Amino acid sequence: DLDHPRRNAQRAYAEMEPMLERIESQRQELKRQMRVLADNDRMRREFTANITHELKTPLTAISGYAELIANGMVEAEEDQRDFGWRIYQEAGRLTALVNDILTLSNLDEAEHGDAQTAATSLGACEPVDLPRTLEGVEQRLEAVAARADVHFELACEPALVEGVARLIDIMVYNLASNAIRYNRPAGTVELACGQEPGGGAFVRVRDTGIGIAEEERDKIFERFYRVDKSRSKARGGTGLGLAIVKHAALFHKATIEVQSELGEGTSITVRFPPAALLQAPQA
Repeated sequence: DLDHPRRNAQRAYAEMEPMLERIESQRQELKRQMRVLADNDRMRREFTANITHELKTPLTAISGYAELIANGMVEAEEDQRDFGWRIYQEAGRLTALVNDILTLSNLDEAEHGDAQTAATSLGACEPVDLPRTLEGVEQRLEAVAARADVHFELACEPALVEGVARLIDIMVYNLASNAIRYNRPAGTVELACGQEPGGGAFVRVRDTGIGIAEEERDKIFERFYRVDKSRSKARGGTGLGLAIVKHAALFHKATIEVQSELGEGTSITVRFPPAALLQAPQA
């Protein structure tokens, strides 16, 4: 019985048992591979459906506003400016989505390609000053945080790692942007970095926001998954930010730790391995 080879073991010659075990092992491996292929196919279908929806939404808005203007149905100058601004916002949303898709695509290729391909698509590895990266992200998001009535706190210790500067910057930016988006009025976002006691380096983004339920913590790094869809839609976001964080961390062989309590806030820590830590040049 090739579908259940171990059923034959009691009636088989002793010399046959190793072969039956190999058949069973190969059968289990084939089943595992079939499950992986089925999961990949399901994820591909879900990604296609999600990306179609996400692209269609801003395109529909842009097309509608532009058609009204082109047909002369928006005569007042104030209304024209308002519609022009809405078109500009939707175009920006579309651009952000396309950029995130390209970044994820490049990360996927890097995970399954060679070092030369990764360097071409993502950039070469170089020394990255983590405190400077966090300070740059804080400056770029300062106005966004102010509009949301959220303020930043920096807790940076010296740390220099080997990595792709653009990817590490995107990783910190996406974590900080999410921390603002899911925060509360008068809330706080803390950006911290430094060296681990046992070697390596870390980047931590902590907020005082709505928190994440335990059953959702493993899902937040899935593509297009949103903890609070209404808030995310209202304040922007492509739904790909944390997926990029996950794959950028994998690219750097870093780990991600999520600590969160509903109503209390969330802390996400990216830990770089000891091999990535560099010694800062002496002044």
